[in-house]
Amino acid sequence: MKAKDRIIVALDVDSPEKAISLVWALAPYVGCFKIGLQLTYVMLKQMIFPSNEKEAIENLKTIRQLFSSIGPQLFWDTKLDDIPNTVIGVSQALAEMRVRMFNIHASCSIAAMMGAKENSGNALVLAVTVLTSLSEENAYLIFVAPSKAKVIQFARDAKLAGVDGIVCSPQELKILSQQKELSGLIKVTPDIQPNWSVAGDQKRITTPAQAIKDGADCLVIGRPITNPPEKIGSPVEAVKLIIEEITLALKEVRR
Repeated sequence: MKAKDRIIVALDVDSPEKAISLVWALAPYVGCFKIGLQLTYVMLKQMIFPSNEKEAIENLKTIRQLFSSIGPQLFWDTKLDDIPNTVIGVSQALAEMRVRMFNIHASCSIAAMMGAKENSGNALVLAVTVLTSLSEENAYLIFVAPSKAKVIQFARDAKLAGVDGIVCSPQELKILSQQKELSGLIKVTPDIQPNWSVAGDQKRITTPAQAIKDGADCLVIGRPITNPPEKIGSPVEAVKLIIEEITLALKEVRR
């Protein structure tokens, strides 16, 4: 896998027009684009509650243009979290849409993850472990266990369910790599922050280079690319810097 193919750009923007602009600029430089809940619901609002019929048609054309521009590079960040029958139905719909990958909360059961994988078609299914926005204190309050222990448990459940990979914090990469029973699981790490970027609301972060060295396969990166610091310039320049950083890290890993 080339360095650029390991980059998943999070299209966490408030309009499909902004997303289209980013896709057109970045498609040659990255492996995938993530559409999350924010943009999903913005698009739904535009289709369901337009000012008039003409606006509804134009909105739909724009949304179709976005998906056409992304093509097979789509990671739909669905974060499914429901009973198995509902998860199966959504997975079947996503398979028909030919997305590259989608995700499901590992906490919604092994049965639900199995149902997602069995009905995913050619799409990769990722299991979300513990959200990177949670501090250790919050993770313990929710799961009544340390975050690392819960991530390992969810990863084992994901492996048992037969899904393709997991979504985890960079802080868990090393310990996950030490678990031989988890070999073969793709490890996707959200919201990586290069040293030149400004940290957002994620609590457990690291740089692209360190994540690769610790065992990440793919990196989900949002604001450092979509809204880079003024000193960096454009999203394309930000991606190029990240590709250089990943390339150097891969060389060190392969030595």
